[in-house]
Amino acid sequence: MGLHQQKCFAYLGVPTGALPETERACEETLALPIFPEMTDEEIKYVVEKIDTFLGGM
Repeated sequence: MGLHQQKCFAYLGVPTGALPETERACEETLALPIFPEMTDEEIKYVVEKIDTFLGGM
């Protein structure tokens, strides 16, 4: 979801539909959690969720 659709930015009052390109990009983009401090357990969790989504390829 776009930043303007997140609860923490609701106070800005930007309604859904106001930023159509942002919303379109969010429908076409996958954001994966990735940072140096990720534990092996967190990495395994993310990989398992991706595998499940892809149908256990």
